[in-house]
Amino acid sequence: MTVYPLTGVIRPYAWGSRTAIAELQGRPTPTEGPEAELWLGAHPGDPSTVPGPGGPVELTKLLADDPHCQLGDTVTAAFGTRLPYLMKVLAADAPLSLQAHPDDAYAREAFARQEADPAAPKNYTDAHHKPEMLVALTPFEALCGFRPPAVSADVIAAFGLPRLDPVITALRTSDSASGLAEAVKLLLTWPAGDRAALINDVVAAAAALPADHEHADSFQLARNLADHYPGDPGVLVALLLNLVRLAPGEAIWMPAGNLHAYLRGLGVELMAASDNVLRGGLTPKRVDVDELLRVLRFEVLDDPLLHPTATDGTVTSWRVPVPDFQLDRVILTADRPPARLPGAGPRLILGVAGDVHVGEGHGTPVSVQPGTAAYAPADAGELTAAGVGEIFIASVPLP
Repeated sequence: MTVYPLTGVIRPYAWGSRTAIAELQGRPTPTEGPEAELWLGAHPGDPSTVPGPGGPVELTKLLADDPHCQLGDTVTAAFGTRLPYLMKVLAADAPLSLQAHPDDAYAREAFARQEADPAAPKNYTDAHHKPEMLVALTPFEALCGFRPPAVSADVIAAFGLPRLDPVITALRTSDSASGLAEAVKLLLTWPAGDRAALINDVVAAAAALPADHEHADSFQLARNLADHYPGDPGVLVALLLNLVRLAPGEAIWMPAGNLHAYLRGLGVELMAASDNVLRGGLTPKRVDVDELLRVLRFEVLDDPLLHPTATDGTVTSWRVPVPDFQLDRVILTADRPPARLPGAGPRLILGVAGDVHVGEGHGTPVSVQPGTAAYAPADAGELTAAGVGEIFIASVPLP
């Protein structure tokens, strides 16, 4: 067998949907508890499995036992015996925490420093970066990257709260990077005893502003976030970011140091295989402000969308400036012949619509239906797919 059915693991984070992943997979809804993320890959935190002669085999073991055939020499030389990416189906029914991820060099340095000092805060789970992208499967809302600080200053000034004047002044400084850094620091270190009152005042002010105000979306965002996270200064930090509404098929890219948060929707996420997360609010979990400030890139993100590098009606490709992963989408229709799949090396194939058979010419083809997946090792070579439906292919960009 050179193409394997792949079974992922669902993570039940509290912000997850009780319907979205189940509906995708054709299971009854609502589910007993939230289903936030379907993990597909070989991350040691929750590795996927493939069929073996004695039962399910973890993908991590399959790769470690035969890296030459499974990963290929090029991937092994660059990343060792690990799959360098992790694919997820993400289903947000409530806002996730504001967060950012370190770049590769800093992750290695910070993880080594943390491991050498038993008393150090445990901010890092591994020595890898975690850039990530997401393609919407349904209408999807997210916060992604800093917007122009002058716009954020106008939004916060509209609340008419004098104690926020230092934040507004910082945002209106001529040096946008230092101003953004100062504004974020002021908000995340706001005196604990005044946080609840401040956010209550922000919500009251937002509710009193006219519905046709040019920043009405930001005012509604503040009210929505405060409903989920009352008294959290991340409600105000969120107003410094781009509010992005994706239509199905649109994508966003979150490089290292980019402050972001998912708000609502179902999407396919692809990232480097790391679980390093530094939080910046909208969470009951610990926020290490000093470490977050070291990692953040205080620069305006003019265009949060990740535009396809190629599309021809059958294949849509997204390429990102990291060597860990690339993503392609293939749409198959009844009037077209079997399609050659893009990508090489170790590949994950996720179905999101229809019924597609992957692996023509490689033994028994694997049926990939919505919410199910297949794994193809490097030595499977070129793959084709037949049927009618829509699939996403994660792979490593190779020459």
